[in-house]
Amino acid sequence: MEQQLTADAAGAWVRRWESQQRLYATARAERFDVIADVVAHAARADAEPLIADLGCGPGSLAAHVAARLPHARVHGVDHDPLLLALGRLHHGERVHFIDAQIGADDWTAPLPGRLHAVVSTTALHYLPQAVLEGLYEQVHDVLHPGGVLVNADHLFQQDTPIRRLSEAVAGGREARRGDRPHEDWASWWSAAAADPRLAALFAERRRRSLDGGSDNGLTAQRHMELMRKAGFTAVGSVWQYGHSCVLAAVRG
Repeated sequence: MEQQLTADAAGAWVRRWESQQRLYATARAERFDVIADVVAHAARADAEPLIADLGCGPGSLAAHVAARLPHARVHGVDHDPLLLALGRLHHGERVHFIDAQIGADDWTAPLPGRLHAVVSTTALHYLPQAVLEGLYEQVHDVLHPGGVLVNADHLFQQDTPIRRLSEAVAGGREARRGDRPHEDWASWWSAAAADPRLAALFAERRRRSLDGGSDNGLTAQRHMELMRKAGFTAVGSVWQYGHSCVLAAVRG
């Protein structure tokens, strides 16, 4: 008999996900707070702001923003059926999850209207530059005037010596904290694949030909250039710790 995935089981997998993500997002908790600060300021005049988290995975950032702005409508957008299922069971009271492939022509169709903010963390680096360029244009067009795009990721620096210094800063922080997670990306997925309750979701992942993605290698400077090219009138970094950056772009 097929085993059912419960909310408790989903919560356990999401907590393991959040732990391993700390390997890849330096100062992850602070990064989330910064993103929420930016969104709260950008949407301060709106009674019910509409926010989308792109490449939301199981919804960790979306839920964080929803907790900070309980009057907002927060939508998590992803195309991974496994992560969406975990998110719906664990964060479904705070976040509305949308199954759509960001960067595709029609990914904005399920959204209920123009957005006040679009956020993303540790997700857009896997998109090829041509797709990312189009995505930034789509985000610009779906935002209200004054709306903000916030992209937080481990972004390369343009100059190699500075890149190495930023990586050293990030590594130094993790060494001082001494709480490096024991599970990484690959081992999380391997463990999840062995859970019979997730078997049908893994089968759907295979049907969609999903993989772990890769890094497009774009610098923070190149991201900002693409944002300006997409039509954003104000672009810049609002926070950085080592190679962990939060970029913001405002639609004029």
